[in-house]
Amino acid sequence: MVYLRSGLFQLVFYVSFIVQMIIFTPIYFFLPRKTAYKIPKNWARLNLWLADKIAGVSFEIQGLENLPKGGYIISAKHQSFWDTFALIPTLDDPVYILKRELLWIPLFGWYAAKQKMIPINRAAKSRAIPEMVARAKEEMAAGRELIIYPEGTRKAPGEAPDYKYGIARLYNDLKVPVVPIVQHAGLFWPRHGFLRHAGHITIRILKPIEPGMPADQFFRHLIEVTERESDKLLVETVAANPQIPLPEIAKKRLADLKTAAQPSS
Repeated sequence: MVYLRSGLFQLVFYVSFIVQMIIFTPIYFFLPRKTAYKIPKNWARLNLWLADKIAGVSFEIQGLENLPKGGYIISAKHQSFWDTFALIPTLDDPVYILKRELLWIPLFGWYAAKQKMIPINRAAKSRAIPEMVARAKEEMAAGRELIIYPEGTRKAPGEAPDYKYGIARLYNDLKVPVVPIVQHAGLFWPRHGFLRHAGHITIRILKPIEPGMPADQFFRHLIEVTERESDKLLVETVAANPQIPLPEIAKKRLADLKTAAQPSS
């Protein structure tokens, strides 16, 4: 059944994407930027609905009260294509930091450029940061929500963290709150592979880290808080979805957490 549901979902997902591109692309580029954002937001809502109704992947967002007013940074765990669009309908005017190469993709790149997404040249490494910060300041001044994946790429559930220091530079220079977000969408919508596993995803929005901490202290604190809550949510998610086939790396992490929780003799 999982193969049938996954196959049907993939078919409908891509057909829907193509049809919407054909219908809305001529309109999108003539609308004011923020008005045009309604089109990708509705695309995201439809994807979430299709994932639920066809593949059985439902979700909830916890902690919406932790989102500040005005401009702020979202520091999110990244496991799946699913989590790249899941928050879009909930936020007012999100802007992403993304790989420069993504802007070169026909249509997708044009859509992203219209919404003033912030490209970064990974090959330039630290040399790319000043330009990224300057662009981010522009969007913060407009009160937007800056979404960044501080590990830089998708990670499997339970995989060891690998945070990049750029998030600390943004925190230090932009002087806005940073809101950590954890989830384990990779258990249901893996970063590689065809199958979509039925179950319930929880997105957990943590309390914001207010500006003012030294950058190094903030960086350590962000990792500590995010990874602690990510581990906690991993345990909860697996317990609530016992039917999910776990990748080996998630099994190992769960075993390590169980061992760490046992009292020493």
